[in-house]
Amino acid sequence: MSKTKAAGSTRLGRDSQPKYLGIKIFGGQKTQPGSIIIRQRGTKYVPGENVRRGKDDTLYAIIKGVVEFTTKKMKKFDGSRRITKVVSVRPQ
Repeated sequence: MSKTKAAGSTRLGRDSQPKYLGIKIFGGQKTQPGSIIIRQRGTKYVPGENVRRGKDDTLYAIIKGVVEFTTKKMKKFDGSRRITKVVSVRPQ
């Protein structure tokens, strides 16, 4: 019989690092070319005028201007419609 208690492994201590997702530049704020507007997983917001989508679905500005958020009815591939949030940049 052992004198000390066996050191068992714990089931705690596994937490992922924060991803810092969300809107970085809000509507009406000024932006520069290449600046990140939204960090997202999937396409909750879709790119509009003067906005591009990165490989990880990040939306960024391609011109200097003011950020604008709008909604638009879009048709899906199966024929159904849904309201999507569109992000655009208006030039100054």
